[in-house]
Amino acid sequence: MSIRLFVFDHENRNDVLPMKQLRASAASTRSQTLYRMALAAGLSLWSLAATLLPALGSTVDDVVVAEMKTHGITGVSVAIIENGEIRKANGYGFTDKSGTTPVTTHTLFQAGSVSKPVAALGALRLVEAGKLSLDEDVNQSLKQWQVPQNEFTKDEKVTLRRILSHSAGLTVHGFPGYEAESPLPTLRQVLDGSKPANTAAIRVDIVPGSASRYSGGGYTVMQQMMIDVTAKAFPELMRETVLAPLQMNASTYEQPLPADRATRAATGYDPNGKEVKGKWHTYPEMAAAGLWTTPSDLARFAISIQKALAGQSNPVISQSMTRQMLTVQKGNKGLGFGLDGNGSKLRFFHGGRDQGFDALLMAYAESGQGVVIMINANDNSGAGKRIVDAVSKEYHWPEAL
Repeated sequence: MSIRLFVFDHENRNDVLPMKQLRASAASTRSQTLYRMALAAGLSLWSLAATLLPALGSTVDDVVVAEMKTHGITGVSVAIIENGEIRKANGYGFTDKSGTTPVTTHTLFQAGSVSKPVAALGALRLVEAGKLSLDEDVNQSLKQWQVPQNEFTKDEKVTLRRILSHSAGLTVHGFPGYEAESPLPTLRQVLDGSKPANTAAIRVDIVPGSASRYSGGGYTVMQQMMIDVTAKAFPELMRETVLAPLQMNASTYEQPLPADRATRAATGYDPNGKEVKGKWHTYPEMAAAGLWTTPSDLARFAISIQKALAGQSNPVISQSMTRQMLTVQKGNKGLGFGLDGNGSKLRFFHGGRDQGFDALLMAYAESGQGVVIMINANDNSGAGKRIVDAVSKEYHWPEAL
């Protein structure tokens, strides 16, 4: 059975790339193959057992623990959605390698690009309030900065709909963030690529609407739009429009992370297991990469989308706008989410990577099922995929991975 899932971008940018997974072979055949591979590689019995766990039908807890052991992941937090509610939320391991503070359901992780769909919900709330438009030129809303016009924008314009669906023609794929004690750029310096910004200027270099191309830069333009039309700081705006109404009480877009929340945050580790300098990076590109949160809070966010689509009460977004959010605009992109499947098997998803942190959100639009996984590591082994696979089997998702 084929399904769209995610692999983390190995270049340490703050997003993930979707890819088609190969059809899964029968469990017995896979087990035999893995067994022979393990013997040939001289793996320990523990490593062999960890490799075979998904094939042998182990529980989600078993798979998480095995993945952590095998791939040196310090901390994991998981929330599982079933029947439109959080069925299970667990923390595993520790917030750092000292092993003194366990990960709990209240431990904060950086969401990376999972920041984007949450920010998208805030923007769509402003659309429904009449403060933003999905389809007019964004320069009509931008006050402190404007998207520079050029030959590519002569006939087609950058719009919020195109930004949300990564089809606005804007540059800058992702953001590496800023080490502790490094000077932080203003948002305008990020938009113009001027020092101390560490990324290029955000500009239009293909005709807007002509192609689907991932752009964290676009969401940074959106951040400026939201600030300009409300005259509010972005973290305050997001707290008022999305986080508080959805009871995402642990979450914040504040950058740098305030001291009172820093005590609850995990420490990030790079792909080689090295601790991120200063424990984590700071992201002034808040809409694109700046959310600090928990899997339980992101599960509440996903559930709110499921309920809004079903016509149930949602304090942030209407059913009609949710339908637009979950309708393909370009490529496989909706308004803020990646989309796959259709009808009862429609899934909305996003993954993320900040320096030292990976995150993944996936949910079914209609069945009330889903999962959120956050880890304090940049893992390139596919552990997140295997945890999702275990959840799908244990909770009998419409399409087992």
